[in-house]
Amino acid sequence: MIGENMGTRKENVALSSVLASALMTVMKLVVGLMTGSLGILSEAAHSLIDLGAASLTWFAVRVSDKPADDEHPYGHGKIESVSALIETGLLFLTSAWIVKEAVSRLMSERVDVEVTWYGVAVILVSIIIDFSRSRALSKVARETGSQALEADALHFSSDILSSAVVLLGLGFVVFGWQIADAIAAIGVAGFVLSAAYRLGKRTIDALIDTAPEGVAQQISALAISIPGVVRIERVRARPVGATVFVEVVVKISRTLPLERAQALRDEILTLITGRLPNVDPMVVVEPLTLEDEDIADTVRFVAANQNVGIHDIGIYDSGGRRHVGFTLEVDDILSIGDAHAVATAVEDRLAQELGGDLAIDIDIAPRRRGVVQGDDVDAAEMARILAVVQEVVSADPASLGVHRAFAQRGADGLYVSFHCTFAASETIGVAHEAILRIEHMVRRRLEGVARVVIHAEPETHVDRPISSNGLSPAAGNPR
Repeated sequence: MIGENMGTRKENVALSSVLASALMTVMKLVVGLMTGSLGILSEAAHSLIDLGAASLTWFAVRVSDKPADDEHPYGHGKIESVSALIETGLLFLTSAWIVKEAVSRLMSERVDVEVTWYGVAVILVSIIIDFSRSRALSKVARETGSQALEADALHFSSDILSSAVVLLGLGFVVFGWQIADAIAAIGVAGFVLSAAYRLGKRTIDALIDTAPEGVAQQISALAISIPGVVRIERVRARPVGATVFVEVVVKISRTLPLERAQALRDEILTLITGRLPNVDPMVVVEPLTLEDEDIADTVRFVAANQNVGIHDIGIYDSGGRRHVGFTLEVDDILSIGDAHAVATAVEDRLAQELGGDLAIDIDIAPRRRGVVQGDDVDAAEMARILAVVQEVVSADPASLGVHRAFAQRGADGLYVSFHCTFAASETIGVAHEAILRIEHMVRRRLEGVARVVIHAEPETHVDRPISSNGLSPAAGNPR
């Protein structure tokens, strides 16, 4: 709806400029022929060019607001630049004609110029109309970013100055200096040439995709302000009508997860479009190896690229040589040969990344893809399991209690899980060591255990309510 309103405003102000140019062309032509003033006739020629330019502008703004299509993926905004280029050529031709006629009159022996009240009146009316149209066009051009309207406004503003020069020339004629009219005509040509040069430069810049001044710096400053963006690789900008299409390539740490990289891209897009509404950005995120990237980050990155999971990364120094060890997760249906090939590929890539003087130790563990089917244990066995778990937890010096215990017997053995509480101020390192001790003791005390999952949480935590699907009642703190 907003786009439609802007398009209508652009068309209306462009059409009013066509009508104003037509009116001034007729007035100046009639008065110029009646008075014989070359200055006024040159102004009529100038207004005739303005009429053609205004007509082109009206056509251009009607076409430029059409949406993008398969043949014009960047829209139709360039039609305004083409229109402005044609206007520039017409202005140069007009200037050449005015100069030619003025020089011819200066070289003639007799020049008769009649200064009348209506001759002066038409110039004064022209100045008033030019001033009104220039302001109206400039206002809409600023609000819509229209190059064509801006060019039209430039025409009308230059007409004000050129009309003033003609008026001054007629004043000198009154005092008997007849050649002042021809000199005034040359002055008009100078103003026309100046306007044509400025318009032509802007038009050519737009047609050859010259980046708008300062846009690349603004985009770079906005993008680098987003936490996580390491540097700006490049910014490319090309104006198409009122829209500036921008391509931004940013570098981020290669160890960031894909979701975080996408989130960074979205943050940059939101920031740019919020600050610069006339910019249509495309953001490309590329990975970068940071100088401060640690070994653990490199291991995670390599594993992710090999489409395998890892956990329990440990880095050790032994005898002046560094060792890195971790557990590699592969599909449980792989043969030992295929699983070892995956581990070897990860090891070879890590050797390239970290150097050959680093020892790499890889533990291969199965990663279950499907849902393991099992049966709930009966009440008596659940009570026995719970008693063992409570006793083991109670004996550990770091743990404070156990609750929400669950057990299930599957084809591969017994599955046991429970929540273990710790002091809220305890470090995760101490809690993890305690969990390892507790798991070890549970496996020793219970036969046929296939998997033990222990969830550590602070004693102040309140569990979410869950449905009764085999879970035992919460076990109280044994202490």
